[in-house]
This record gives sequence, structure tokens and C-alpha cells, in this order.
Amino acid sequence: MQREIILLSISGEDRPGVTTALTSILGEYGATVLDMGQSTLHHRLNLGIMFKIEGVEHSGDMLRELLFCCTRLNLQIAFTPVSEDEYTAWVDRQGKSRFVVTMLGKTITAKQIAATTAVLYDADLNIDSIKRLTGRPPLDAPDDDQHTSPRSCIEFSLRGNLRNKEELSAQLMQVSRTENIDISFQKDDMYRRNRRLICLDMDSTLTKTECIDELAQRAGVGEQVKQITAAAMRGEFNFQESFSRRVQLLKGLDEQVLKEVAENIPLQDGAERLLKVLKKCGFKIAILSGGFTFAGQPIRERFGIDYLFANELEVVDGKLTGRYLGDVVDGKRKAQLMKLIAQMEHIELEQVIAVGDGANDIPMLSEAGLGIAFHAKPKVKESARQSISTTGLDSILYFLGFRDIHLNI
Repeated sequence: MQREIILLSISGEDRPGVTTALTSILGEYGATVLDMGQSTLHHRLNLGIMFKIEGVEHSGDMLRELLFCCTRLNLQIAFTPVSEDEYTAWVDRQGKSRFVVTMLGKTITAKQIAATTAVLYDADLNIDSIKRLTGRPPLDAPDDDQHTSPRSCIEFSLRGNLRNKEELSAQLMQVSRTENIDISFQKDDMYRRNRRLICLDMDSTLTKTECIDELAQRAGVGEQVKQITAAAMRGEFNFQESFSRRVQLLKGLDEQVLKEVAENIPLQDGAERLLKVLKKCGFKIAILSGGFTFAGQPIRERFGIDYLFANELEVVDGKLTGRYLGDVVDGKRKAQLMKLIAQMEHIELEQVIAVGDGANDIPMLSEAGLGIAFHAKPKVKESARQSISTTGLDSILYFLGFRDIHLNI
């Protein structure tokens, strides 16, 4: 029996009942749907249905009914015959790897999209679909806080045989820097869709400040400590050495100051939203910090953080001694703890997200399945595969495929 393969392309004003009306007609003639997809943009519908029909003697009647149906619904319809060779070649392309590129910024311009997609074109990656993950932006919006400031996020689904992932990632990061846009490139596999653990740096990542700088201000050694902190975060010398020097400068500070500082540490923009969403979705959350436990403990209790590893200051007779207890949580230790937690929770490293801003975060960022440099120092951004520099901490959710319509928490 002879058969035909036909692609229907329907466009027009979106309304309820379109899919039902069209597939009812196809069903009457015994059509088998091979593929279908739909998108809407500003209430304009674009619907594609590819189907096969056995016994082409009645196909003319079917196409006539489809045309009349679309005319009644004020829709435009086009019929494209597809050869069996074309269809087979299309099926064979399913074996190619899939990838996701996420573009994120306060706004996204045509120039930024062109620069990004040019890199993808040069890598022989084809765009299968494009989705907007953020809500529709107003024409004019205030820029004063995380709740009202604009943000735009677009996700590209890609397919192709990638020649060199590291080279492509480096090119996209270069576009990110020159065009002032955040770009994430990920393989679209089961790990990307099933992240289960996030490990967060605390100072200047989960919170807006470096708590050792806050202590130093109260101890009257603020400028000295800031200089050491900045040099350490830039990776100019060993973190453990810098940490010891800074702690020594705090000798004699009253223990009560720790409580005052902990109560007034501001969370990063978007931190509360990120933590609440991930907890609700069953994520394990860990704080791995080169800062201090006294600052992390209130955050842990407030949000139900599963793990907290940070440094503990030694206190004797209500005063800081200028020493610390136990091993320093430096970059190497952060990576070790991340692996240990993943092992304890029976989670693959590919399912782990790591987020940080300083040089001591590089080891865990490089070993996690998704390592994100957040408002990071230049050295960290240069080594990172993904970065966020334009928006708040909750923008990590877009890299996981969440959409704003999912995030009303």
C-alpha cells in the first residue's frame, strides 16, 4: 500500500482547541503522527505536525478538510511533502549529541545573540529549539533591587557532533566577557536533568561580604586584613598563609562581636529564592567556606542547609586568641569535602553544582559537573566553564532549566 509523509505548518492567533480540531481530522483518516511541536510568541501560534498516511487515495480529501478547518479558525496552513529518504536522514540525526546553551543578562540584545550563535554555527551545532525562561520583560523597569530589576534568559537546544568541547566553551566565555552577557554551555544528558547537590562558597557568594573583613573593622585592623584578603582571592599567594595572618590580627577581639557580625551579614541577591527552591526540589545543600562557622551557622539553621564546613576561631575567656581550631578549609579542602559529601549521599560528581568567587574555589569549580564562577575575580572567570556576573544568585536556576513560571515560591 502506498503511503505519504506530510509536514503541516500552521500559524496564526493562538486559541484553545486548535490541536484537537486538526488531530481529529487526521485521526479520521488513520494518520500516524511522527513528530509535532508548538511555540507561541505574543499570542501568535506556530504549530508543526509531521504525519504519515497509508492509502493516498483519500489524502486529497483529508488535506481539503484541514484547509477548511484552518480557514474557519483564521489560521494559515502549509503542506510540505517529505520523502522517505528525507525522513530517514532526519531520524538518523537523532544519534547526534545534544547540548544546551543558556544566555542570561539584565537584557539580551540581538548583537549578543548573533555573537553567541555565530560561535555555535562555526562549531557545526544546529539549533533545534529556543525557549525563553524568564517572564516577559516590561518596556521600562526599575533597576533598584533583585525583585524589580529586569532580567532575561534564553535557552537554546542544540544538536551536532562536537569536535572540541573545551575550545567551544572558551569561545563562549570570550563572547560572555566582550558582550557582557552570561553564557552557560552544557551537555544535555541525564546528569544535567538530575542535579542533586549544590556546594556553595559563603563569603561574597552566598553572602555579600567577607566576614573576616567585618571582624577586622571592629578590631581596628580593617585595612590590613582587606589587603591580605584581596591578594588571596586574586590567587597571589597561599590561602592558608594569608588566613593565618588575618586571624592573628584579630587577637583580643571580644567574642560578643562574632554574634553581632553574624546577625547582620546580608545575603546575596537571589540567595533566599535559590535555597528555598532547591530545598523544595530535594537538593542536598552544602556550604564550603574559607570563612567561619559562626557566620554560617545562622544561615544553616534558617534554610535547613545539610552541610556546613568552615573555619572555627579559638576563643579563650571571651576573647579571640588570634588562632583557629582544626584544619583550614582552603581550596584543596573544599574539593575534598565536595567529593566526600557526594560519596556519602551516593551522588555522582556530574550531578554536583559548585559555586564560588575566589581563587580558593577553583578546585571545586573545576571538578563539579556544573562549576559556576559567581561575580568572580578575573582569574576565577578565566578558568571557569560557566559564570554569572550580571544577575543574582537565583539565576543558577536557569542553568538548571527552571523557568520563572515554575518559581513562584
